[in-house]
Amino acid sequence: MPTYSTPGAARTVRRRAGRHRQTTWSRLLRGLLSAIGVTLAGVLLFALLMQWLRPSDTVIRIINQLIKLASIFVGALVTVGRGGEKGMLLGAALGFIYMLLGVALYALLSGQQLPFTSYLSDVAMGIAGGGIAGAIISGMRHSRG
Repeated sequence: MPTYSTPGAARTVRRRAGRHRQTTWSRLLRGLLSAIGVTLAGVLLFALLMQWLRPSDTVIRIINQLIKLASIFVGALVTVGRGGEKGMLLGAALGFIYMLLGVALYALLSGQQLPFTSYLSDVAMGIAGGGIAGAIISGMRHSRG
């Protein structure tokens, strides 16, 4: 029988995972779209539940903030990935962009003019929430199994 040999067969070739080939902007865009999707799903679900629960204005505001934070967390998970690098920075950037878009859309669609400090506190919450989420996510390790 003939013997076949392939040159360089003993050499291992390492390929980068798909996440590492993406630019930072494309990762942020994917995370932002994921956060927007979670927001839409959360708002839709809460709107359906409001018909039965009849919550007070305070409960509505709290649920609204929780939906925003959950959306930022999911967006940071998509952007950073478990064990990813620069988690706090990317998470904070995602939170900033997400809240900036949310504040701008709210101002345009509602026609209400809230105090500047109200807008600023929402954006600050997004930056802080995104930074914390990104730091937590980048500290997670991939499960082996």
